[in-house]
Amino acid sequence: MRQLESRWAARVEARGRRAKWGRPVGDALVLLLVLIAVSGCEPAQDASLRVASARARAAAPDREWRRYLGDLASSQSSPLDQIDRTNVNRLEVAWVYRAGESRVPGLQLQTNPIVVDGVLYGVSPDLDLFALDASTGELIWRFSPDLEAWAASPSRGVAHWADPATGEGRIFFGARSFLHAVDAATGRLIEAFGEGGRLDLRAGLGRDLSSDVMGVTVTTPPTVFEDLVLLGGRVNEIEGAAPGAVRAFDARTGELRWIFWTIPRPGERGHETWPDRAWAEAGGANAWAGIVVDAERGLAFVPTGSATPDFDGSKRAGDNLFANSLVALDARTGQRVWHQQLVRHDLWDRDLPAPPNLIELERDGRRVPAVAQATKTGHVFVFHRETGAPLFPLREEPVEPSALPGEVAAASQPLPLRPAPFVRQTFGPEWISDRSPEIARGIAAQVEGMRMGPLYEPPSVEGTVMVPGTDGGAEWGGAAWDAASRTLFVNGNQIASILRVVETAGEAQLADQAYLGLCASCHGLDLEGDGADVPSLIHLRERFGFFELDRVLREGKGRMPGVASFLPWYQRLGLTWMLWDLDAADAPIHWAQREGPRGFVHAGYRDLRDPDGLPGTRPPWGTLTAIDLQSGEHRWQIPLGDYPATLAEGRSGLGAENYGGPVVTASGLLFIAATPDRKIRAFNTETGALLWEDTLPFAGFATPAIYEADGRQFVVIAAGGGKLRQASGDAYVAYALPRAGSLAGTEAQRAP
Repeated sequence: MRQLESRWAARVEARGRRAKWGRPVGDALVLLLVLIAVSGCEPAQDASLRVASARARAAAPDREWRRYLGDLASSQSSPLDQIDRTNVNRLEVAWVYRAGESRVPGLQLQTNPIVVDGVLYGVSPDLDLFALDASTGELIWRFSPDLEAWAASPSRGVAHWADPATGEGRIFFGARSFLHAVDAATGRLIEAFGEGGRLDLRAGLGRDLSSDVMGVTVTTPPTVFEDLVLLGGRVNEIEGAAPGAVRAFDARTGELRWIFWTIPRPGERGHETWPDRAWAEAGGANAWAGIVVDAERGLAFVPTGSATPDFDGSKRAGDNLFANSLVALDARTGQRVWHQQLVRHDLWDRDLPAPPNLIELERDGRRVPAVAQATKTGHVFVFHRETGAPLFPLREEPVEPSALPGEVAAASQPLPLRPAPFVRQTFGPEWISDRSPEIARGIAAQVEGMRMGPLYEPPSVEGTVMVPGTDGGAEWGGAAWDAASRTLFVNGNQIASILRVVETAGEAQLADQAYLGLCASCHGLDLEGDGADVPSLIHLRERFGFFELDRVLREGKGRMPGVASFLPWYQRLGLTWMLWDLDAADAPIHWAQREGPRGFVHAGYRDLRDPDGLPGTRPPWGTLTAIDLQSGEHRWQIPLGDYPATLAEGRSGLGAENYGGPVVTASGLLFIAATPDRKIRAFNTETGALLWEDTLPFAGFATPAIYEADGRQFVVIAAGGGKLRQASGDAYVAYALPRAGSLAGTEAQRAP
């Protein structure tokens, strides 16, 4: 907000100088316009008029998209049928809103916007909240939280609440570690909420998080139920991370109403599954993917992530309840009703990656309320919503013991007998990429000597080929539920990751961790690179000045992206200093020779890829699967999307890694973007046949929203790129059927 105010003031001052009016008149006009700007970036009256105009064209509430992923049940479905299988090929761009190019390179748009009373609420790459007329894409108001955006904290959406006593609507908007309450009609902070309109989510957790860059970050929007705002959050994945407590705040005041400790405290259920001091020292087990609510039963369903640090459980012996669990809570009190832990003592970063779907099935002639949870391992677990009993039998998958000293892997992991997994589960020579004989030989050389085996092969020093990869399987885009056919539609990634740990003595420094997380996957644990496209990092002082090297890290060079969007300046400078004077003895492969207690650290996120950056496994590399949850059988599976590199070779239909989920409609259509080829597509839900596609200005790594406004059905997607080597962008693109005699859609107002 302050940045916009300064911008307005500078414009007004310049206009006053150009006008050549007398100083008193010019100063008075400047003061008047500055006061208007400071009062909210636009006159409140104008915003109110625009809101009234949008509301006049609003549809009934059930024909809008009022919540993240559609509704409280996370169904990702719409009852609309104006667009159907016979006319979907006539879709055209109705409007485009450019949300404002990011000031920081590499940011993303992952937002699933909501539409309430004819107004669409979305978020820019720089974390500005805005309101648009949902039928035209015209800007109504814009709010800036005055926080620096970075790549680790994109916004996937916002939440709306209307006070039943006053009718006042407010938007709950998370940016970094702050939850804001913003007036839905004017875009102004609601001062009575929290401290001046926002809550600092790092407070109240019993930890000093002042030096933790991530803290508790709001990526997925909160869930509003009655007068409660239910919220988890994203936390760091290294040692010292914040605990992943689930909290409920008063929607009017921001007061804490209840808290559920996912790392149990003494005397609480599950405390015995951790070391004694874990409640005060361990982190993670956080609900970052989103919370769904059964309003009729007052139950909140909370999917949680892994305990920290990822990939190393030596200091958190035990099953680590309630990490990697689906937990049913009393939504009004926060009391546990039931839970199912889907991964015990996680060593693989197998967070529950998306909100579950609330569904209904038939068992013995009766309708059974159920909850379905898709996972990174490519499974769908289905439980009775009231009791937590599995609706398909579970089996125990044996786990190989860890070869790392001090690490005790769980003896087995639960897996459902049905449905069958929707992605591959293992890797062997038969799954090596067959793009060319040279590539096949190169991939075989990469994995030579690595551990390969079943789904839960533990991390290792030599490297473990992990399938599905670190991101899944299923990911944060969620699954779509068609109640009429009792079919769940889920997109999946079919690639492999390399899970490796490095032996070290002494405590790893932040710069060490930064190198492993950012550099080691390309430059190697020996710092040598590949001798061709990836250079050696040894003795960089001889090739770069310090500030020159810092600029390379900040802005990127060649294949290397810049780190400015996700690494704070002080961590970047520490990494620059470490890299500037490295020699071979400093390489991570020699860290075990340091002095101090011995341990293991994760060697960095690395997927198995060929020299062109494509997956090192055989296609399909991404899929879309329809699963009949009544029977547990797959209805169909198709490759989803393509990489631009394979299209350039004249090859298509291979599938691609994908981010963002599907939505379905009552007319039997499924819409999804998610792929690096910049396409948005519509499929026939019965057969998987492609019915329509269009090219977006940037890749749409987000879940679409479907709504009605001014009598038209719209499909809107946030197209922001920024992943999978795709350019970053800022476009919200809305599609609709053409009106009779209408012109093609136009680009709506660009952000100031």
